[in-house]
Amino acid sequence: MRNYQDSYRHKGLRKKLMDILREKGITDETVLAAMNNIPRHFFLDSAFDEIAYEDRAFPISEGQTISQPYTVAYQTQLLQVKPLDKILEIGTGSIYQATVLAEMGAKVFTIERQKALFEKTRTYIFKSTYPNLKFFFGDGYEGLPTFASFDKVIITAAAPFIPPKLIDQLKAGGKMVIPVDEGEHQRMLRITKNADGSTSEEAFDNFSFVPMLKGKQG
Repeated sequence: MRNYQDSYRHKGLRKKLMDILREKGITDETVLAAMNNIPRHFFLDSAFDEIAYEDRAFPISEGQTISQPYTVAYQTQLLQVKPLDKILEIGTGSIYQATVLAEMGAKVFTIERQKALFEKTRTYIFKSTYPNLKFFFGDGYEGLPTFASFDKVIITAAAPFIPPKLIDQLKAGGKMVIPVDEGEHQRMLRITKNADGSTSEEAFDNFSFVPMLKGKQG
């Protein structure tokens, strides 16, 4: 059993990381405050404890990664999170991104397709801290129609196209942040659903994500 300690040193490293994110262009202080409150090293193997606050991605299990802090901050800033927003996240992974959203006061519904990763949500250390965070094992392309509609949708894997069922589950006026394209790099898009059901699209920087796959695994 790993020892969960958030030392003064860890907190100091987090503060430095937030300064780095500001220098890289993150301006939403509510995003930075949430990330500053969350011990990222808790979401990584203890072997990464010394380097958990470097601004880079790290491997977790099942061939997945915990995203670079800048990427987490960037996607979250684009999402324009408000307290009590109902947010669908595709790709639970390490649970770090979902925790940032929950810390910001959102009601988070997160889907993981890898059974081994989903099983780890049972021992999530912050379960009692964030009762507004709900976990599901399923296919991200299908979303969660039972719980729709959502104010926001965030996809944390590279989608080859914008999944139509996820657009259907978005409220009018709602926003989706999604990295789109196959290959080494993806365009970060923000999709807004208009009142008539049509969508407007904004394109931002390029990123690199693991691919968004169909179905459930394991």
